[in-house]
Amino acid sequence: MKGEELVSIVMPAYNVEKYIEESIESVLYQTYSNWELIIVNDCSLDNTYKIIKKYHKKDSRIKSYSLLKNQGVANARNIAINNAKGKYITFLDSDDIWLPKKLEEQLKFIDQPNVAMVFSNFEKVDQAGRRTKRKIIAPSVVDYHLLLRGNCIGCLTVMYDTEKVGKMYFKNVRHEDCALWLSILKKGYKAQNTNSVMALYRVGNHSISSNKMKILSWQWNILRKEEKLPWGRAVFLYIHYAVKALLKAIK
Repeated sequence: MKGEELVSIVMPAYNVEKYIEESIESVLYQTYSNWELIIVNDCSLDNTYKIIKKYHKKDSRIKSYSLLKNQGVANARNIAINNAKGKYITFLDSDDIWLPKKLEEQLKFIDQPNVAMVFSNFEKVDQAGRRTKRKIIAPSVVDYHLLLRGNCIGCLTVMYDTEKVGKMYFKNVRHEDCALWLSILKKGYKAQNTNSVMALYRVGNHSISSNKMKILSWQWNILRKEEKLPWGRAVFLYIHYAVKALLKAIK
C-alpha cells in the first residue's frame, strides 16, 4: 500500500488522563501499521505523562516529548511535526478517536497529483465516548477559495503530504488549523474528502469550539491579517461565514 510509506501521527496532550488511552488505542487498532505516534505532553498536571510512558514502553512506534512549561496546542503540534519522519503527517487530539481504517482509507486518495491533503467526515461523541449520530459531512473536494468561506475540515481527520508541500507548521494564531490548511491549499493543491466517517470528535472538552463570538473574531483575523485579503472581499467572506454559523447555531 503506497510503498508502505511511514505516516507520522501528531498528538498534543494536556491533562487528558481520562481520554488519552482511548485515543492511543484507536491508533494501535489501525489496519495500516507503518506509523509513528508522536505525543507531546504539554506540561500536564495529572497522570497524562504516566499513561504516555506506559504506551511508549509497550510499542516502539510511540514516541513522546515532555515540556517543562505549558506553551499551547500549536507549539506542541509543531514540536511533533519537527520530529516527524513520515512522508505523511496526520493529526489526532488526545481526547478524540480514529476508526480502524482511517489511515488505510486516506492513503488510497493522497497520491493524486493535485491533492496535497486528505480528510474525512467525522461523528460527534459525548464525554463518555458514546456515538451520537451527529455526523459532520464536509464537501468532497476543498480548494483554497472554498476554505476562505470557513473551515470545513476537521483537524482530527487531516493527512498531508510533505513531499508535495514540505513540512508545514501551525502559526501561533487562533483558528490555527484553518490557517495551516489555507497555507497548504494556497500552493495550488486541493484537499480530498474520503467521503466516509473515519473519526470521532469528543464534544465538551474542546471549550474553544463553544465560544461563538470569539471564533467570529478569529475568522476575521485569518482573512485580514493572515491571508491579507482586500477589505471588500474579506467583508463578503466574513458575512458569509457569520450567516452560516448563525444558521447552524439555531438548527
